[in-house]
Amino acid sequence: MARQSSGMRGLLVVVAIVAVAAAVYFFIANQGLRDEVAALQAQVDTLEAATASEPESHLEPAETSADESALEVVRDRGVLIAGVHSALPGFGALDTETGEYIGFDVDYARAIAAALGTEIEFIPLTAGERFTALQTRQIDVLVRNTTATLTRDSQDVAADFAPTTFYDGQGFIVRVADGIASILDMDGATVCVTSGTTTEGNLADVFREHGLELNTQVFSETEAAFGAYESGACDCYTSDKSQLASLRATAGNPDEHVILPDTISKEPLGPLTRHGDNAWSDIVRWVVYATFFAEEHGITQSNVKTFESENPEIRRFLGLEGGLGAKLGLSETWAVDVIAAVGNYGEIYDRHLGPDGLSIPRAGSLNALWTDGGMIYAPAWR
Repeated sequence: MARQSSGMRGLLVVVAIVAVAAAVYFFIANQGLRDEVAALQAQVDTLEAATASEPESHLEPAETSADESALEVVRDRGVLIAGVHSALPGFGALDTETGEYIGFDVDYARAIAAALGTEIEFIPLTAGERFTALQTRQIDVLVRNTTATLTRDSQDVAADFAPTTFYDGQGFIVRVADGIASILDMDGATVCVTSGTTTEGNLADVFREHGLELNTQVFSETEAAFGAYESGACDCYTSDKSQLASLRATAGNPDEHVILPDTISKEPLGPLTRHGDNAWSDIVRWVVYATFFAEEHGITQSNVKTFESENPEIRRFLGLEGGLGAKLGLSETWAVDVIAAVGNYGEIYDRHLGPDGLSIPRAGSLNALWTDGGMIYAPAWR
């Protein structure tokens, strides 16, 4: 037993020596590894320091907190930033002679600024850029011929829609020479369409519904899509009918193109704000209603500051009684300021979309006042 215990002790000594040697080896190896990791981390720190001042995108980050209302931001800034179209005559376009933005949507952006008593800045946006700009607070409001849909009103886009300012529907523009009378004549046609819009899905749905073969050419910009159609690359171009009317007016020879009678969708257009910013959304909503109310009661850009009435509702609208401005965080004469700046709904429509603009008929359409059978309707002013 004594000899076995001695042997066992010898074996344990050997094992211990081997373990110590292994520990020393791994310590040295790990020390080398740690040195390498430290060196790599130093390189990373150097790169981060060198790029820390570089912006992540071409857009400047918004200097606001996620829970700060746009109302507070705009007031502090003194400027309303509105996202608009820059090349859609009638709705939003840059006048190259004056350098000013003009159009139906542009006037609604100006109306919001008038209610607040601030300056205004316009940011031109493509269809693909518009929602990101709103979500990331690069703009305070989006007024760019945008259709209200469930998806856009949900968490996917997280937008709140103001009242509809123009009721539209998707249609088709074709060349007169091609003899196309309706969508049923377009089996196998090549259709130009703009990406990032509701038109792609609507187009696919209606061709599928009628069992028609469809070929599409998709463009990120409206101007490129319509240009491709006009050059003959596509048999037709599809979009909201109001946009088709605008684009037809810019064609080399408008009489060579016709908008088909087919209307394949509902496209209610209006301003958008970010989800959850209730105080701001209330202001944008009631600015739109103010233009509706004014037309209904004969209040115009020229007479609003001298308008007299014993009607209590009109007096509240004019800020003469009721204290309604304070409920929105605005001056008591905010509605007067809106109409003085851009006019009532009918004046805005006529200037850009009616006889003085694109000549889109209003009578008998959904864009008529509710008293004339349309959908332009303001809730009670009380």
